[in-house]
Amino acid sequence: MAKKNIGKNFNVYPMPVVMVGTTTDGKPNFMTAAWVSRVNTEPPLVAVSMGLRQHTAKGIQQTRQFSVNVPSVDQAELVDYCGLVHGYQVDKSAHVDIFRGSLESAPMVRECPLTAECRLVQTVELPKDYLFIGEVAGVYATEAIMTDGQIDVTKLRPFVLTMPDNSYWSLGERVGDAWSIGRALIKSEQ
Repeated sequence: MAKKNIGKNFNVYPMPVVMVGTTTDGKPNFMTAAWVSRVNTEPPLVAVSMGLRQHTAKGIQQTRQFSVNVPSVDQAELVDYCGLVHGYQVDKSAHVDIFRGSLESAPMVRECPLTAECRLVQTVELPKDYLFIGEVAGVYATEAIMTDGQIDVTKLRPFVLTMPDNSYWSLGERVGDAWSIGRALIKSEQ
């Protein structure tokens, strides 16, 4: 299969859409982010990247706490709004039902069915962005997205972002069991 060099702008497809919350200048603030990932198991660490001038980045640096809120497709309008307006101009928390866990400066979004509060453990300053790495202090889920005590992605109904077309997408069909469907290739090697 032939490949064509299309430049250097590489996006990971797809990117999970979340809302990051913190307290900035003493007030709750939220922003939409799609550059987020789990980066360690024990301790549980999550990384999120955002621009150097983001109001939320300022708050994370001030408080050393933040939340990661996983919305369902039902919250797409709220999530997009939080990506369109800036916290230094608009109080986005007016549109959010806030709750807190054990970390006072990591406000969470009650509308999001899955949320996590994090303590900042490391900040990496990149040329145009910060990479914030936080240790998860608590995870909160609504019963409606649980099956047998576990998160059920079909009930969570998260959505993702693709770039450069800047589109939100819901998840599609299940492909198969992880750490299992590749066994056919192992058997063919034997």
